[in-house]
Amino acid sequence: MKILICSDGMSAADSATKLGALLAGPLQADTTLLGIAEKSTDEASLREALEKQAEWLRQKNVSPQIAIGAGDPVRQIVNETAKAKYDLVIIGARKTGSTGPHWRSEKTYEVIKSIPPPVLVGMGEWAQLKRFLVCTGGKEYIDDAIQLTAKLASAVGAAVTLLHVMAEPPAIYADLVRLEEDINRLLESNSELGINLRTQKQDLEKMGVPTEVRVRHGIVVDQVFAEARASNYDLIVTGSSHARGMVRHYIMGDLTRSILNHANCPVLVARPGAVAGPRGFWRSIRRAFATPPPKPGALIF
Repeated sequence: MKILICSDGMSAADSATKLGALLAGPLQADTTLLGIAEKSTDEASLREALEKQAEWLRQKNVSPQIAIGAGDPVRQIVNETAKAKYDLVIIGARKTGSTGPHWRSEKTYEVIKSIPPPVLVGMGEWAQLKRFLVCTGGKEYIDDAIQLTAKLASAVGAAVTLLHVMAEPPAIYADLVRLEEDINRLLESNSELGINLRTQKQDLEKMGVPTEVRVRHGIVVDQVFAEARASNYDLIVTGSSHARGMVRHYIMGDLTRSILNHANCPVLVARPGAVAGPRGFWRSIRRAFATPPPKPGALIF
């Protein structure tokens, strides 16, 4: 695995480097520490900060390559990820406010939207990486995020919770709600959600990662934070989507932005995989013809 840790020499970058050290050591990752000075007068103090941060990496048996750039931080990170293929980029994020759409430095959001690799944002309070919360939409396009999460969790010995949030249905669908909340029945079902969650769980467990699935009903943002409050997670995994058009760009939805704004632990913003079209369609057709007719009164889903 190839990891890029970005630093401006400030305290937020210290958090990113320490987080990178926790991961890069067990992963035996090829690690680059990229220092960025926005002003030429900052280069001396940046070099000093980079040497201190590099020592944290060396203590975890990581020998980082140190590079220094000057100018706009977002542009420097874009240029670096264009020159070399990185599997993960780690950045820090200082809090700049508590109102409006951006509570962190706007450069944090710009980096996430502008580069191809997944971005791990080091922030909040954490001492270890033992419990991951993955916000899954229950679709196949999250497969790449699951594979990356499995690698990270396996390396550090973390357990994973797959969380799927569904809209609250009308009262007449109470039986369906009870079925969805019966995780064992859901995972054994042939519904699209059941199949995808089962596959995601199996993919994680194949890597030796203890995994549980939880389903909640209600407003997605509210339920994600309710789950985060109920358990002490060390890392939250959320997603992004491809923007349409020729220019490579990623879009953060309201959920990802809200998690970045409010989270008190590191957040991994994963990239979407390919959307499964024909495979999902033909699987549904095969299931329709293979499933025996339901008994009277049986619930179909």
